[in-house]
Amino acid sequence: MSAHTPTDPAKIQRQKRLEETLKENLRRRKAQARSRSETAERPGLMPSDEDAENEA
Repeated sequence: MSAHTPTDPAKIQRQKRLEETLKENLRRRKAQARSRSETAERPGLMPSDEDAENEA
């Protein structure tokens, strides 16, 4: 076994939960980045400041 692999079952469970949490966080961050890049490519989706002032 490598030095990074815990042998205690509780530590193994904790490491697996941490790995799953980190993977989910990465997925969420990638989706957020994709969403932001899509929005930046289509600037017409966000109203400009002038439009907001005219509506008020």
